[in-house]
Amino acid sequence: MNWELVILLFVTLIISLTVHEAAHALFALLGGDRTAYHAGQVTLNPLPHMRREPFGMVALPLLSLFLSHGSMCFGFAHAPIDARWAYHNPKKAALMSAAGPLSNLLLAAIAFAILWLIGRPESGTTEAIRRIASVFLLLNLLLAIFNVIPLPPLDGAGIVTGLAPGLRGLYDTIQRLPYSGIVTMVLLIYVLPYLFWPVFDAVDHLLPYPTRFG
Repeated sequence: MNWELVILLFVTLIISLTVHEAAHALFALLGGDRTAYHAGQVTLNPLPHMRREPFGMVALPLLSLFLSHGSMCFGFAHAPIDARWAYHNPKKAALMSAAGPLSNLLLAAIAFAILWLIGRPESGTTEAIRRIASVFLLLNLLLAIFNVIPLPPLDGAGIVTGLAPGLRGLYDTIQRLPYSGIVTMVLLIYVLPYLFWPVFDAVDHLLPYPTRFG
């Protein structure tokens, strides 16, 4: 097992999930919902997010790294949102839902810019920066694409129901179905690669020197 890559994947995922959830919490606060703010989630400090979701941000990433022999790292977190606020403020709730994936796109864009500026690494330092930026690009594109899929409990469902409140009844029905969340996750395990890799390859080929993941 490549322990350097294991540590890099884990740390990158923790940072990316922290930024994602902090963005949700911040835009909820700006929209009038102070629930996540009072829970200490409007912060880039990962510890409050990890304390709130120890399984999704610690146990699951470590388990996925172990089961994949250090080649895959997956996790999740959840900022607390007042459902009544979301119901009465659908457009603000849609913006709050979109803030998480958009924050991951921002991190991916920063990583892309770093990789573009570095070009071909010529020293140990630039090679290390390139490896870090490559992992940030990969994981944040993955998180962004994964979360905008319009199935509950993903952010895409919140975006759709916020912009089209008439669909809320359909989504509520889906969420009430037994094990609907588990069925969604299993379905996405099979579907996500077909959505993610074409996008990643297209982005990767825009770089002067593609990443090792391309």
